[in-house]
Amino acid sequence: MLRNGLEPWHLLIVAIVVIVLFGSKKLPDTARALGRSMRILKSEAQAMKDDPAATTSVTPTAAEAVPQTPVEPPAAAG
Repeated sequence: MLRNGLEPWHLLIVAIVVIVLFGSKKLPDTARALGRSMRILKSEAQAMKDDPAATTSVTPTAAEAVPQTPVEPPAAAG
């Protein structure tokens, strides 16, 4: 018995449903596309992890910040 009450026969039912939905002819292409997508995702995550410029946040310094003009309260209507 696997965690959360998931048993091997549950996986068998899921596999049968996938085969019925996608068909046995499209299944290899679907699995290949899924594997390719997972490799791309993994390589992009690794690139973000290795790139120190991506982790630093870009915030303007006080001198570079756009000065804000003070907002005057609305005049009382008379």
